[in-house]
This record gives sequence, structure tokens and C-alpha cells, in this order.
Amino acid sequence: MEPRDRYLAPMTWEAWVAVAALTLALVAVALGLAAWRAVRRRTPSFAEPRLPEKAADETRSGPPAVVFNPSKGDARAVRALVTQTATDVGMPEPLWFETTVEDPGLGQTREALERGASVVIAAGGDGTVRAVAEGLAGTGVPMGLLPLGTGNLFARNLDLPLSSQREMVATALTGRNRVVDLGWLRTEPLTEEEAGAVRGRDDASTARSAERTASGQAAKGRYLDPAHPQDPGQLEEAGAVPPDIDAPPDDPDKEHVFLVIGGLGFDAAMVAGADEDLKARLGWIAYFVAGVRHLAGRKIRATVELGDSVQSGLITARTILFANVGRLPGGVVLLPDAQIDDGYLDVAVIDTRGGLIGWADLLRKVTLQGLGIRKDLLPYSTGSIRFRRAQEVVVRTEEPEHVQVDGDLVGFATTIYARTEKGGLVVRTA
Repeated sequence: MEPRDRYLAPMTWEAWVAVAALTLALVAVALGLAAWRAVRRRTPSFAEPRLPEKAADETRSGPPAVVFNPSKGDARAVRALVTQTATDVGMPEPLWFETTVEDPGLGQTREALERGASVVIAAGGDGTVRAVAEGLAGTGVPMGLLPLGTGNLFARNLDLPLSSQREMVATALTGRNRVVDLGWLRTEPLTEEEAGAVRGRDDASTARSAERTASGQAAKGRYLDPAHPQDPGQLEEAGAVPPDIDAPPDDPDKEHVFLVIGGLGFDAAMVAGADEDLKARLGWIAYFVAGVRHLAGRKIRATVELGDSVQSGLITARTILFANVGRLPGGVVLLPDAQIDDGYLDVAVIDTRGGLIGWADLLRKVTLQGLGIRKDLLPYSTGSIRFRRAQEVVVRTEEPEHVQVDGDLVGFATTIYARTEKGGLVVRTA
């Protein structure tokens, strides 16, 4: 062996799979950008051409308000930008609220409404947008957007001018009002037996959710990191509170709002595994990196019930999605028929077979459907996407599965309810 060979360690098969999958993902992103440009005019985000007159008349004359996530940027600079822009367009000085881990934006939004805000700007990531949207749901007061997060998926689907913060603020203050649908997702608490099964799984850590999710509250305190003691006796000796994984949440009927996509399985596991430092450096590409580690993960075995229809037979899938919009980062069009104001959730059941070949075939399908090619010309396929539409969906899984809404973890569940609220929110668009 030559001296230089001592430093060349052979790559494992896992490493080769990771490299190949990442390469395929990047190719798919490039093709997705082309697809997005091709279908942007053919599949607009909105079904309705403009805001109904009655909603347009319900505008307030109060000051604008900003709900700002301080972990997403320079508060002084953002506040100065919004204040100056408001002055330029002849509006009062904006009300200013900052989110906390304990309250990621819902309480601040409600206070802004009490003080007569005419528009509430969500300045942060997708979690902040969700919290503000929940506070504004059904009020008729418009939500403006100043995206400062990793994915900014909702803003992308509204075709907002993401390249310029000044233009984003101007749009939030003076843009057109548009009515959009809201998605709502609720899970049933795990039984004691199910919770015990989760503890023994490799994916049991949901990343101490209050610290790992943008909203700061999804699944808060329900699952423990494996690095922490899980035996109640050990916790008592350490002077800590015993885990409440077996206990029902304070509000078992809590519904989590989502504007983009809720999902379970691979989709949620990818969100759970995304590294925060990597997200800060690479943005949404960090989710693809996290997804590589779950390509060979376990499949979902579940039944699906759409509205009043009968329950389906047992299905297997990599992920099940409930979508309010159809575009993902990088211009990838995953659900080409999804529109944000049509009153329906687009449900996608996604599966792959044959390892990496199946995922490559799935990427091929996504790219082709983004270009408007729905009919598969290949005689044999190892990746599949089945689409359905419904106003209400119930999924029951054989084992606890990760669940997420707009990139925030809800936790583990075996029963998931999702529904749409048509026209539940008014947003400012360009």
C-alpha cells in the first residue's frame, strides 16, 4: 500500500446512497425550476380572480402592526424599515410585538387586534406565519408577510417579491387583499401502550420541540430526547419533572392551523431530522439533506377516510400529505392542482419501491407532472403519487407516526384529522 492510500478511507454504501440521492435531488430542483416557470401561468395559486366585495369593505383604519420573531433577524433594522415604509405611504407608526418561546405569535396578534390594527404583518419564518394566521382566522383583518425563515413556503405560493424586503413591506401595507383557505389538523393522544412503543424507536426524539420548531410550541414537552433520562425514578432523583409522554395534552382537541402542507411519515421525519445549523447555512436545502437519512426508512400502514366516504382498505406509503398549496422550495410543483382558495385539501399518498431507484422514479414523476405530463408512459413504475381532494380527511395508522404542519412538529400520532376552512383568512398580495 502506497503511503497516500492510508488516508483514503473507502466510502460506505450509506455514503454512496446519500451522495446519489443528493445529486438526484439537486437535478430534480433544477428541473423543478423549469417546470415551475412552465406551469406558473397554467396553474395559478388562486381559483378566484379577486376578493369578494363584502370582504373588501371590511377594512380598518387603524395602525399597522408587526409580529416579529427576534430569532430571525435584526429587530432594529426591521422595525426601522417598516416604520419608514409606513411613513412613506401615509400610515400611522406601526405597533410592534415580539414573539417568545412561550407565545410564538398568537397572543401578540390578538393584542394587535384589540388595539385596532388594520393589518398584522408576520415577520419571521413559517411558524410565525402560522401563529399570526391562527390569531387572524375569521376576523377579516388582513395578514401581511415579511418572510425571514428557511422555507417561506406560503409567501412563495403567493408569488410575493421575496428578493426585496422593502417591496415585501410595501406589499404588506398597501397590497391587494385576497381571501385564502386555512387548513386545520388535530391528532388524538397516544395510548399508554403506543407511547411506550415510541420510546424504544430510533426516531423517538422530536428534538425538544420548543427549541427545534419555529413556532416554539408544537408537541411541547410530550417527547424526550434519548440523551435525557426517561425513567421516572431517575428524573425524580435529578429533581426533574417526570415525562408526560403517557399523559394526554392539556387540550386534546387542539387544532393546529396550516397554510401550506400538513403531513405524516417521511415528510414529517425529514422535518424532525433537519439540522438547525445546516438550515441557517443552506436554507431549505437542509431538508433535502435530512431526507437522505430517511430514504430507506419504515413505511406507513394506514387507512384513509375522505369526507363522508367509506374508509379505505389498508394502504402502505412513505408519506401522506394534506396540501393547501402545491409548490415546494426550488420551484418543485408537487401538487399541480392545489389552489389556495378552492375550499379543498389536496391529499397525496406517496410511495416508493426498490430503494433509491424508487425515489429516482418518484422525482421523475414529480418533474413530469410539473410540466403538465400526467400520463406515465413507462410500463413499470417504482414510485407513485395518488391524488385525492376532500374537505375533511381522517388517517389512522397502525403505528405512531411523526406529524408536521408547515414545518413544525406536532408530535407522534396514530389518528390524524385534517380539514379545510374555506375563506378563513385574508392576506395581502402584490
